[in-house]
Amino acid sequence: MAAAINEARKGLKEGGIPIGAVLVKGGRIIGRGHNRRVQKKSAILHAEMDCLENAGRLKAADYKKCEIYSTLSPCAMCTGAILLYKIPTVVIGENSTFKGPESYSRKFVDLINLDLPECKKMMADFIAAKPELWNEDIGE
Repeated sequence: MAAAINEARKGLKEGGIPIGAVLVKGGRIIGRGHNRRVQKKSAILHAEMDCLENAGRLKAADYKKCEIYSTLSPCAMCTGAILLYKIPTVVIGENSTFKGPESYSRKFVDLINLDLPECKKMMADFIAAKPELWNEDIGE
């Protein structure tokens, strides 16, 4: 999770939304990313999507041996990608500032919420500072 938090900080430093993610296989990070919707003028580059893109093409069997760590509860789009690739474990930093479709995803993945104050504060501070950008990111 420390690497995902570093990715979130990197995104914030770049002027983006502070959400980070890493994909781990066998205890090794094989992909990392952060929300780059603002930086890349993208409609879809949430942290989890950026992380999966940066991991490159993997075989279906590889995804099934991975965990994805995200500083925030994945949204419906990112949850869909996680479910598509059958990543069995999702570890999140928190879900109090935003809660994705967790009750649905729990039917298919092991979802672990670390409930980290550091992740909550980073998001809460960002949402307070840039509510319009945050609402755009979550489709409101």
